[in-house]
Amino acid sequence: MSYAIQHLKETAEIVAKLNAADCEKCVAELRAVRERGGRLFILGVGGSAANASHAVNDFRKIAGLECYAPTDNVSELTARTNDEGWASVFIEWLRGSRLNAKDCVMVLSVGGGNLEKNVSPNLVTALQLAKQVGARVIGIVGKDGGYTAKVADACVIVPVVNPNNVTPHSEAFQAVVWHLFVSHPDLKVNQTKWESVTPKA
Repeated sequence: MSYAIQHLKETAEIVAKLNAADCEKCVAELRAVRERGGRLFILGVGGSAANASHAVNDFRKIAGLECYAPTDNVSELTARTNDEGWASVFIEWLRGSRLNAKDCVMVLSVGGGNLEKNVSPNLVTALQLAKQVGARVIGIVGKDGGYTAKVADACVIVPVVNPNNVTPHSEAFQAVVWHLFVSHPDLKVNQTKWESVTPKA
């Protein structure tokens, strides 16, 4: 079997195993945030940071949610990293944004954060603050979901079908799942461009 066939086969397996009920629960949380006038903060590191930036665009433009990603401001991110340390970049950014009980923090991550292994400690401290102030927490994560899955009010875990491909599948499926969210009739408020210009059959 070629690698391309294997990768696509794994992708199909993941689609079949994704928990639709968890997706619906996340959508319900996001709709509630919008209805109470809260904000959505999307946190991600590495490839997940790039996904967070794309997701912010979609949630703002398609779902009408006020939404931000701390990693979109590279000046503040690097200043905080340099001056205060990597582990506190998100928690301090959220404090500066006055995170409160009307808001929601969404984590995009392969591992979901793990303090013991010192993997993405910045996600863990940010979620600790979210729980402290009563903000809601949702996630799209891989593996066992780590700290995010433990504390989230709603969470989609990307199933592992090949331990050697956890990262590429987890990051790819973040996009699949958040596009499901913004396309969901309970969240979508604005038409996407190509659908608006294509004649209906």
